Amino acid sequence: MTKLERSVGELYRDDPARAEAEIFGRRAEGRGASRRGFLGGAGLAAMTAAVGGTIVYSELLPEGLIPAAMAQTAPPPPAAPAAAPSGPQPLTYPGKSNGLILLQDRPLVAETPEHLLDDATTPTDKFFVRNNGQIGPETANPDAHVVVIDGEVNTPLRLTVGELKSRFRAVTYRLQLECGGNGRAAFSPQARGNQWGNGAIGCAEWTGVPLRDVLKAAGVKPSAVHTGYFGADPHLSGDASRQSISRGTPMAKAMDRHTLVAFAMNGQPIPHIHGDPVRIITPGWPGSTSPKWLTRVWVRDKVHDGAGMGGTSYRIPTVPIVPGSNVDGRENFADMHSMPVRSILTSHANGTKLAKGTRRLDIRGAAWAGDLDVRRVDVSVDFGQTWRPMRMSELRNRYDWRRWSGTIEFPTDGYYEVWTRAQDRSGRYQPHVAANWNPQGYGANPFHRIAVLIG
Repeated sequence: MTKLERSVGELYRDDPARAEAEIFGRRAEGRGASRRGFLGGAGLAAMTAAVGGTIVYSELLPEGLIPAAMAQTAPPPPAAPAAAPSGPQPLTYPGKSNGLILLQDRPLVAETPEHLLDDATTPTDKFFVRNNGQIGPETANPDAHVVVIDGEVNTPLRLTVGELKSRFRAVTYRLQLECGGNGRAAFSPQARGNQWGNGAIGCAEWTGVPLRDVLKAAGVKPSAVHTGYFGADPHLSGDASRQSISRGTPMAKAMDRHTLVAFAMNGQPIPHIHGDPVRIITPGWPGSTSPKWLTRVWVRDKVHDGAGMGGTSYRIPTVPIVPGSNVDGRENFADMHSMPVRSILTSHANGTKLAKGTRRLDIRGAAWAGDLDVRRVDVSVDFGQTWRPMRMSELRNRYDWRRWSGTIEFPTDGYYEVWTRAQDRSGRYQPHVAANWNPQGYGANPFHRIAVLIG
């Protein structure tokens, strides 16, 4: 094996393709034989040093797999020296956990590491942050904030939040809310947008009025096809004539009894960063259809064409395209509706170290599948060669996520990767790698993997 100028760990972080060639390719060439799923000699020694221990099941390690131990999935401790930023940085924002990872500050975007999503109900301080424009203006009197319902309705409405609360019956549901780009970092080549891992998801308790009740009060016309939502968040440019984002849904989704005009989160008024005083919650669909700082619901006789609609925005290919292609989405693309099946392990973080001699470990996590339910969750510790089914919890209501739990076993000390995969009620499993590449990076849902080192 040719001597490396940098460590394997540095290579995997900076140049995964070269790291793979150094460890696997040249060794195979030197022996005059192809390498498939096998690691040995100098390559095995280099990889062992990189991950910090003997790789159990190394003979099953898939070629081209970047070890989970090489991934940076958590920000440095808050007390880290104030040097030039390197790797993930922690979010610093009032009312939010500093365990969140700052992805972008304009607009403000922050991800929740999977191990912080270990609560059945996601605490507000651990809920991910996603904005498309500037943060909406604060309201001195939230109950006086006005929402307009107009368009293809018999009786346009102009309702204050106070009137929404007094005129309609409020409900509370635990609902999944997920960014359409969750998992984007798994695409190769890299797609445009924030490089989310699996943490652009939260499942809080939302209290509000079913949107369908408000629409029925306005009298939806037979010509109604789609909604268009508008919020008070200014465009990043500051141009008042431009919308930061304005998306909507087909009427069937708007009339789902779980689609809410929400004014409370986890039993408290919605924090300003999450849409105070009122927002839409469209569970199971891309979070861009759940606008914050809601000001208007426009019922339309055609598919909405606001900012964030059309082209490649929140749209995925209906036929495969070559990864890296520069396409405009005018042909063979469709709006992204239900989010794909996904599971995460939440009881332990990537890079977990366990005591020497540990042979069993109790684990738990979450799984969800947009409009669908989750049929099963399986876990593997031998690079996907065998899988063990996990126990599934009951749902509190539709669009709640499934909590799962179980026990895994380790035959010896060393380095392992714990993989989780879920299957939805239609029979679809999470794939091994991100599939259906698209320019904006929507729908990536490969297995969740964490590194575990014993001894």
